[in-house]
Amino acid sequence: MDTVFIRDLEVATLIGVYDHEKLEPQPLLFDLDMAWDCQKACVSDRLTDTLDYHAVCIRIERICAETHFELVETLAETIAQCLLNEFKIPGLMLRVSKPQAIANTHSVGIVIRRGIAV
Repeated sequence: MDTVFIRDLEVATLIGVYDHEKLEPQPLLFDLDMAWDCQKACVSDRLTDTLDYHAVCIRIERICAETHFELVETLAETIAQCLLNEFKIPGLMLRVSKPQAIANTHSVGIVIRRGIAV
């Protein structure tokens, strides 16, 4: 199994438990490793034969725009389940980072793995 990846997708969204987090969007960073068999695309050289990471990015952005969660855990699970189902991804690792959440840190967040190991 191959891996299609996305690094540092930045999306501004409303997320958090504190009042100030519910008023102004804050940036989140997404890193994603997706299990995918790239053999067909390697031969055909056609986008339709691979996992379209641009479409995945757009879907993540849309989920962030259409939802408000208090926890990054809930957002991460929502995104993971959506991608697994809509794109038929057999497995993924998703890291969601909140770079502005805690002073004196580069970022905090969560890493989840779903489906087959990536």
